[in-house]
Amino acid sequence: MKLTKLDNDDIIRKGDLMFQNSKIFILGMARSGYEAAKFLATQGNQIFVTDLKDQSEDQKKELLDLGVSFEVLEHPEDVLDKSYSCLIKNPGIRKDHPCVLKAKELGIPVINEMEMAYHFLPQVTIVGITGSNGKTTTTTLLYEMIKRDGKRVHLGGNIGYPLSSLLGEIETGDILVLEISDHQLVDFKDFKTNISIMTNLSEVHLDFHGTYDIYKQVKKKIFEHHTDQDLAIINSGDSDVIDLTSDIPSKKITFSALKEADIFISENMICYQNENVISLDEIKLKGNHNYENFMCACVVALKLGVSMDSIKEVAHNFGGVEHRLEYVRTIDGVSYYNDSKATNIESTIIAVNSFKNPIHLILGGLDRGHAFEPLNPYLGHVKEIYCYGETKDRIADWADTKKIPVHVFDTLKEATICASNQAENDEIVLLSPACASWDQYPRFEDRGDEFKNIVNNI
Repeated sequence: MKLTKLDNDDIIRKGDLMFQNSKIFILGMARSGYEAAKFLATQGNQIFVTDLKDQSEDQKKELLDLGVSFEVLEHPEDVLDKSYSCLIKNPGIRKDHPCVLKAKELGIPVINEMEMAYHFLPQVTIVGITGSNGKTTTTTLLYEMIKRDGKRVHLGGNIGYPLSSLLGEIETGDILVLEISDHQLVDFKDFKTNISIMTNLSEVHLDFHGTYDIYKQVKKKIFEHHTDQDLAIINSGDSDVIDLTSDIPSKKITFSALKEADIFISENMICYQNENVISLDEIKLKGNHNYENFMCACVVALKLGVSMDSIKEVAHNFGGVEHRLEYVRTIDGVSYYNDSKATNIESTIIAVNSFKNPIHLILGGLDRGHAFEPLNPYLGHVKEIYCYGETKDRIADWADTKKIPVHVFDTLKEATICASNQAENDEIVLLSPACASWDQYPRFEDRGDEFKNIVNNI
């Protein structure tokens, strides 16, 4: 991407111009901090980036060449002072981090990379997608539909493309399709969408937020600053979503695979406003959860003027998102699926419900203290369990109570090889960990890539 300095006139949402010719503190590098630092360096700012871990030499050199300072610090709060105009934190950093608390004591605004980038956008249409599950599939489906129709569209957010990395490409009148997580929403201040989708809600990320009620209120921020001119796409089959959105001013369109709504399923057809849109047989993705994802994308695409021909072409050809129930290969009659993006119990429930054949289920990862008992009603096709990582002992204890054979390992590789040896013809080896990856992998994508590499070398 070509980095260019934007003129003041290009900044539609100026706020207090804290992002130009200022001193800015970036807490946590990762992808979002790296991209934020690169962009902000073009705006005449003095940028300081810190992380607990050292970063790649190439990235550090690139930042240094742009005038950005980087330091590995265990106590970054010791460096933060009133001279900084704002603190941009990585979404994964908790609100009770000492540096965040100090910033608030000093009256320094605490935001994230996406909120910062919002202030540099020209006039565009922003579609924000959130929810406990289905965000990535819905986001990707919608992006593909709009792109297939020949419109100018950009894909970003939690899906892996920080918004600040796209700023040099976005033009007035473009459409932004953004996956937005609760970890990003929590630090939004001015960010506003034109269209917001809430796929569903369930009790996830409670280790980060503390309670389900707090988590839901954070999710509700996807509709913040909406008026009756903005659009909300909500799941009428999810009582928590309905309750949470009862008082938002947005125009509402409801969807559900299980009950009548504005867009729903009837007699093997997706119907919108009681008119047939597309047969389920024409949609490559299968399962009610995927049909709901498709409904969200379809109705927004129609509102944005996308043709049915483009929508149907994507429906016919889109086979899913990498690391989300991704088919890897079949070896000696055993099929392998990579569902590394299943970082919570609800995602794993969806995964095991997608198969009728016996499943060899690989679970494990970061221990957030979450229970595995919610999986109990859905274990009918699970033949054996293979667990690894921080949660391996708790998973093993739980599996024993369900009388399911369980194998305990330290690493994903050991678990995968054992599952491969145990699985028989017409059975499934499924990596659907129900845990975050951070005990052993920086990202769930890295975990999924390793699983695929192991399978492809069996």
